[in-house]
Amino acid sequence: MSRTRQRPRGEQLMVPRAEFESYYGRPIIHAPSWAARDIAGYFFLGGLAGAGSVLAAGAQLTGRPRTATAMKVSSLAAVSLSAAALIHDLGRPGRFVNMLRVFKPTSPMSMGSWLLSAYGPAAGAAALSAVTGRVPRAGTTATVGAALLGPALASYTAVLAADTAVPAWHGAHRELPYLFTASATAAASGMALIVAPPRESGPARCAAVLAAAAESVVTEAAERRLGLVAETWREGRAGTLMRTARALTLAGAATAALAGGRSRPAALVGGLALLAGSVCTRFGVFAAGIASAEDPKYTVLPQRNGV
Repeated sequence: MSRTRQRPRGEQLMVPRAEFESYYGRPIIHAPSWAARDIAGYFFLGGLAGAGSVLAAGAQLTGRPRTATAMKVSSLAAVSLSAAALIHDLGRPGRFVNMLRVFKPTSPMSMGSWLLSAYGPAAGAAALSAVTGRVPRAGTTATVGAALLGPALASYTAVLAADTAVPAWHGAHRELPYLFTASATAAASGMALIVAPPRESGPARCAAVLAAAAESVVTEAAERRLGLVAETWREGRAGTLMRTARALTLAGAATAALAGGRSRPAALVGGLALLAGSVCTRFGVFAAGIASAEDPKYTVLPQRNGV
């Protein structure tokens, strides 16, 4: 009687599975010591302020005074809170002042400090003039200045993060500024829907739809470029935040587009969803970066592949 030999199902491994380890089990790179609440909040608030100034200038130019005033005040509040979050993470105000002692165009941190210092007074002057009705010409000049600096303020934090060795940030250095800009635009549009009367919300609703679409496309492009490291964007706490961000942003934009111009409650719901989605995006990207820095699997492979 012949004995039949059973073959193993599937394909046998000829070599052992690769294990990613580092010396003494320590991370290969140092994860940023930034506090999530401070720095991710700084990312979000700076984006809200910068994009809000652009919408404020547009509202003023198109004859939407209530929206313009509200967005100027919103941007001033956001940039003030943003600066407070940054200083809190630094530990004391003197450290922020020390960063202004150097003007280094090749340093995102140096340029960001100067940008924040230039934008803050412009946003403050624009808001003060709008609220008091005084010095309207100076207020208009400040409004234009804040709007010109706004896009840089909304996106420079992405450059700052991508300039590090953190795989989930550096690997997406091309897409991250666009993602942050789209997220900031969604947040500012949401704020405009909340503070503006429905009859003045047309541009904000259009901006919300465009921002939601851009954020979705750019996120997918970033994940494709990251390859294996994209797992940190899809799994764990970061994955939950990023999925929540996408759902909230798309839902907020859809609500704003379909009913935001006719219904005040719908505008409020859509605006809050857009703001919450932007918060989740910033905290999700931050969490993905920390996860990628702490796991040798994501720090060994990119170096081998020459990324």
